[in-house]
Amino acid sequence: MAFGRVLRELRVRKKLSQEALALRAGLDRTYPSLLERGQRQPTLAVVLAVAEVLEVSPAVLINRTAEELRK
Repeated sequence: MAFGRVLRELRVRKKLSQEALALRAGLDRTYPSLLERGQRQPTLAVVLAVAEVLEVSPAVLINRTAEELRK
């Protein structure tokens, strides 16, 4: 769930829909929703693809997720 919160925040900040994120990252259109709701955990390949689309380093996604988990 922590990754999903970080993903949603960054996606909304970039003004991307879940479908646009999925298309640009080469994911199924429903996958971002599953990630954001904590129903799926991303693979490393997904983290890398999503980070590229969101124009952040994969470390940002991982570090922000770790911060969320500590809360």
